[in-house]
Amino acid sequence: MRDEFLKKMREHLYLDIDFHHKSSILPLHTSIALFLISYCESRTFDIFIVHHEGDAHNIPNEDLLPKNLDLKVISRDDLPPVVQSCRLPAIMEASGTFCRAGLAVVLRHIIQKAYQAEPSRKDITELLGFKKTCLKACAEVSQWTRLCEISIPLAVELFLKEPSEHIPSEVLQLEKKLGEPVKVHNDDKIRRQKLQQQMKAGENNAHKESNKKLEETCAAPSVPILVEHPSLDLQAALSKLAVQKGANRTTREPSQIRKAKAADLPSLEHVFAEGLFFTLTDVVLLPCIHQFLVALEKVVQDKITEMPLIAGWYKRVQQVPNVKKAATMCNITFVSITDASSSQEKQLQASTIETEGKELSDAPFLGGPRPTLTKLKEHGINAVFSSHPCPSWSIDWKSVPSAASPAEGKMSSDRALRKQQQLNNLVALVTSMAKPGNIIVDFCSGGGHVGIVLAHMLPLCQVVLIENKEESLLRAKDRCNELGLNNVWFIQANLDYFTGAFNTGVALHACGVATDMVIEHCIKRRASFVVCPCCYGFIQNTVKTTFPRSCRFQETLSYKEHMVLCRFADQTEVQLPLERRQIGKQCMGLVDLDRVWAAEQCGYKAQVISMEPESCSPKNNLIVGSPN
Repeated sequence: MRDEFLKKMREHLYLDIDFHHKSSILPLHTSIALFLISYCESRTFDIFIVHHEGDAHNIPNEDLLPKNLDLKVISRDDLPPVVQSCRLPAIMEASGTFCRAGLAVVLRHIIQKAYQAEPSRKDITELLGFKKTCLKACAEVSQWTRLCEISIPLAVELFLKEPSEHIPSEVLQLEKKLGEPVKVHNDDKIRRQKLQQQMKAGENNAHKESNKKLEETCAAPSVPILVEHPSLDLQAALSKLAVQKGANRTTREPSQIRKAKAADLPSLEHVFAEGLFFTLTDVVLLPCIHQFLVALEKVVQDKITEMPLIAGWYKRVQQVPNVKKAATMCNITFVSITDASSSQEKQLQASTIETEGKELSDAPFLGGPRPTLTKLKEHGINAVFSSHPCPSWSIDWKSVPSAASPAEGKMSSDRALRKQQQLNNLVALVTSMAKPGNIIVDFCSGGGHVGIVLAHMLPLCQVVLIENKEESLLRAKDRCNELGLNNVWFIQANLDYFTGAFNTGVALHACGVATDMVIEHCIKRRASFVVCPCCYGFIQNTVKTTFPRSCRFQETLSYKEHMVLCRFADQTEVQLPLERRQIGKQCMGLVDLDRVWAAEQCGYKAQVISMEPESCSPKNNLIVGSPN
């Protein structure tokens, strides 16, 4: 009975397959997930390979799939409804309501579950890196996560379909990254240890020269030649900072090392993708770079010499324990490559550092808001706030179950009151839009303050909570279980991995560019939206979103002038002087007016209103829109 119960509680991992490639190569996201499972030797998931409609007769070649895993093939139509709303890979909990979607989120969860099942495998949890933050930042705001999780896999898959002599720019970007100086925790301490080892290596070389001369004078040389030790970087990487843990703490470093200036210390060079240590990033990149090298070798020989740093990384990764074993399970036969010359590596590193210096020389634009505000006014652009449609509407909080009220959480009574006032505004607008059977998505949901109240008040609607932080979403799930709500789905994912249809999107204090991402997502699905922006100072251009947003603002302001508005829009805190807060509110209104006009260009009716009362939050703007 217990075994049967545990089987029912097992989580399901869903992976995509693609038979459109002539070599029937699995999608790289699928290959990466399978490689990680093989590396961790995980047995905690039921794994399903998902084919699309019309591909049912195409079952993957056994040579493409790991030999150590029991896989089941299903149709996408057979996926649970919440998983159908997400891009794969995805993991579904046994409850059927909690889904994790997207490569980085899924991989991090696989690591956590594998370590829980086998706590002795410290190498598994160490894949998450320092403070367990490896690939935790979402791809929408982190260029590094986007490069590893999305850009390189996509570029390699395109290369596999149409191989050529040209190396994809995304791969060259990785080559450049590997040439940058490494910054890690305890950077100064490790660099001093490296200096000490370099000095010892110099002494060894002197002994080696002496030994060589002695050998030349002896008829039968018997003096052993001292072998130079591997670099400290590689030793530290493969032993997980053994140089720190194993150091003799009773013996102080020599004074010439202890007193050396930071500028005089040797730099740390990349051993692995994120620095000195083997992490999840290397697991993600290995199947991608491997498939790329295999395809590249078929097109042109010795092209890898143009990527000496990637070549060195590719060889070092193979030395990590369990990597070759996992590769064998996944039918990966590593490509044999010749050593790249050290001069090439040093030359590339020098050129990379020089390029970075040029990039950093472009100083950020500085200045106050008045010239920008004056320029906008001269062009007839002023902050416009529409009247609140229901300023006195309020939830009857006394009738709301305690688990749904922010007053029952771990916050002060004043803050709980302000949170209730904020929810009054959002819930009033959303309930006026909602109809029975509608799907309402609470983006950047956090602990679910907005979504849970909506689910309680609109039992005939399906509410979806989307949040990247697992801890917050688990708290929301516990609250829903306490309330007995059965109309809530939980999705831990970056926003882009949610692909389902919905009717209304809502977000309370979506930070920086997250507000624009939510609005764009709603427009793409022709859904209404109620969004409260926050952290205007974090707004910046991303791969997918640029500022200003609307044509009229683009014709009037430069990007740097728009950033001035964003920076001063954050200065609305109550402790600031009144005049400064008024300027901040004006800047907030202009930034959000730009967002409203951008929505109107997409066929939406949109407006900016202020929450009632405005004292409920320094960030009290609401952007409300619906398709015409």
